[in-house]
Amino acid sequence: MKKLFGPKVQKMIGLDIGTRFIKAVVLEKSGEQYSLQAYACEPIQGNAFAEREIKDFEAVSHALKKVKLALKNKSKLVAIAVSGSTVLNKIVYMDPGQTDHELESQIELEADSLIPYPLNEVYIDFEEIGDSQTTNNKVEVLLSAVHRELVDRRITLLGEVGYEAKIVDVESYALGTAVANFYPQKEDETVCCINIGASHIQMCAVKNGKVIYTKDHNFGMDALIQDLTMLYSQERSQIEQQLTDDTLPETWKQDAYPMFLANLQQHINRALQLYISASGESRPSSLLICGSGSRLKSLPEDLTADLGIEVMCFTPFTDMTLAETINQGDFEQVSGQLIIAAGLASRSFQPWHI
Repeated sequence: MKKLFGPKVQKMIGLDIGTRFIKAVVLEKSGEQYSLQAYACEPIQGNAFAEREIKDFEAVSHALKKVKLALKNKSKLVAIAVSGSTVLNKIVYMDPGQTDHELESQIELEADSLIPYPLNEVYIDFEEIGDSQTTNNKVEVLLSAVHRELVDRRITLLGEVGYEAKIVDVESYALGTAVANFYPQKEDETVCCINIGASHIQMCAVKNGKVIYTKDHNFGMDALIQDLTMLYSQERSQIEQQLTDDTLPETWKQDAYPMFLANLQQHINRALQLYISASGESRPSSLLICGSGSRLKSLPEDLTADLGIEVMCFTPFTDMTLAETINQGDFEQVSGQLIIAAGLASRSFQPWHI
C-alpha cells in the first residue's frame, strides 16, 4: 500500500469515504482520555460509486467540501481507508528477525505466489504481527495490497479540497482499531463487531487488542432504502432523512422491515459461520453492530431474538467528553455511523509502521 507513514505522531482527521456518506472525526487525547472535538456526516448525492470505486468525482468532491466546512478544523492531515474486491489482506509466514527492508525484498521475490496482481499495479504494505502459533520458527506478517487507482483517486480528490493523506488504512482494520481502542475487553476475550453500511457489511474480530479476522459481505442498508423509495414514491435523500429522524409512516415496519431483517439475519449468520470456520473460534455469545444500520432503533433487539445471541449497538464515544460546540441531539443521530472514522482518527496517537 502507498507508503504514507511517518515516524512522528501527528494529529489527523479520521475521514471515512463511504458509498453514500462521508464521515469525519477529530479527536484529542490527554493521558488515556479521549475527547471528541468535531465531527461531520455529509451525504454523497446520486450514485457516485460502483463496486467501491469512485465514478462521480464531482459528487464526492462536493461532499468533501461540505465536510471540511462542517469540521471548522485547520488540520490538513487525514487518515483514510479503502475496501472492496481489489483490496487484499493476507497472513504470510516469514523468517524472524528481518528488517522492514529485508521483509519487503522477500515479499517482492515471492510476489507471484502472494499477490494475484502485477506489482506495478498495486501498493503494498506489511506489518509483522508476532510469532506464529501454528508454524515453528516463523513470524506472522500481515500483507496488504490494493490497486493503485483505488488509492490515487482518493488522494487526488483530497488534494483538490486541501487535504493530505498521511495514512491509508483498510476499512475493516480501521473498524477493528475502533473496537480495540474504545470497547472494554477482558484478557483473551474475542469481541466481534459488524458494521452495517450502505452496500456492505464488514465483520471484524478483535482479541487482546489485535484484529484476528476480517471479511466484507455484499449486503447493506441500500436494500431497505430502495424498497422504501418505491413503497412511498419518494427520493432516496428524503427516505434517509426520515429514517434518521424516525418520522417514516408507521406502516414501513410491516411493509418493508421484515424482509430486510430476514435478509440481514441470514447474511450475519453466514458471516459468523465463515468466521468460526476460518478462525477456529467458538460462536460468540454477543455481537456489536454499528454503521448506518444502527439508525434502526429496534434492530439490536430484533437481531438478538433471531440470532440467539446478544446484539448491542457499539459507539466509541460513550466515555468521551464532547466539545461544547457539539450539539448532543444532532450527534446522537449519526454517532453510530462514525465508527470507522473514529478508528482512523485514533491512529494519530499510535506509532506508525515506517
